[in-house]
Amino acid sequence: MDKMNVHGRDISVTSHSQSEDYISITDIAKHKDEKKPRFIIQNWMRNRNTVEFLGLWELLNNQNFNRIEFDTFRMQAGINSFVLTPQKWIDATDAVGIISKAGR
Repeated sequence: MDKMNVHGRDISVTSHSQSEDYISITDIAKHKDEKKPRFIIQNWMRNRNTVEFLGLWELLNNQNFNRIEFDTFRMQAGINSFVLTPQKWIDATDAVGIISKAGR
């Protein structure tokens, strides 16, 4: 695992395959809340713009992406009761653009 430094903070970079690197959104979220970054990530993922961005990325890069589940999330995004976690996104849509590791 490599690290890059952004504004004085180390952000982990993981190579998932020979051509794909993933940056740690947990490390980025720790900039706002060091102890509970998962809440920052959940709030980010419930935003309609985030859901649309993630969906577009998957549509362009993942032939197995579940568009029906994506449409369901897109319609709910932004509603107060809507909650989305990385694992829920991955499980429901077969997403490959986000990797979820327990405790990370």
